[in-house]
Amino acid sequence: MGNAPSFDLTGQLALVTGASRGIGAALASGLAAAGAEVVVAARAEGALTEVADAIIANGGSAHAETVDVADSASVEALFQRLAAAGRVPSILINNAGTEQVSPALEVSDDLWDRIVGVNLKGAFTVAKTFARTLGGRPGAIVNLCSLSSEVGIPTAVPYTSSKSGLAGMTRALAAEWAPLGIRVNGLGPGYFRTEMTETFFAAEEWQQAMLARIPQRRFGELEDLTGAAVFLCSPAAAYITGQILYVDGGYLASI
Repeated sequence: MGNAPSFDLTGQLALVTGASRGIGAALASGLAAAGAEVVVAARAEGALTEVADAIIANGGSAHAETVDVADSASVEALFQRLAAAGRVPSILINNAGTEQVSPALEVSDDLWDRIVGVNLKGAFTVAKTFARTLGGRPGAIVNLCSLSSEVGIPTAVPYTSSKSGLAGMTRALAAEWAPLGIRVNGLGPGYFRTEMTETFFAAEEWQQAMLARIPQRRFGELEDLTGAAVFLCSPAAAYITGQILYVDGGYLASI
């Protein structure tokens, strides 16, 4: 019999963007619980410090760094600060994202550029800088995709476009960077109640209609995502790249 699969991330440094709240904060905590040292990064410094402090209070290792993923200079500065401190991440969770619902005919250039600039271009900028910083060492990237990477969602055209693009980017980078020892996968959350999705959850009618379409008949809890993220970053997933793992209670399988 072979050795048991290892989900241990001890000795790894993980960078999690968009980690000041919601899914990003939960994934950072999950990686820390699996043994990784975690850099939590976002624009909101105060909230980031709270996330890092909570991880430390639970016995993990974390510190906070500010970054604007839509600004390439800000991303470059973040990696330079980490390198100067001897901290070169081997794990990247590309979670930073934004959304604003709007009928397609009312989407402005500014709204399109802001959403796509963060969700797609920003994710690529961080991934590219991460890969360069690795300098030939192996690494793992997990891009936060979405159900909208697979299905169309009315009033969310820029978001759906960005997340569909992120799925394509995940596969393309996986194919190109496999020879470099960098694995690139995606994590696709189903319906989770967060600050970003509160617009939908505020409508009770929407909740009931959506629950009827989810085979498990419940919405996701943030803890439901952490195991999948740890797995994709761990040695147990060493031969997995270019895949998107949907954590959706069976939603996509049933439509």
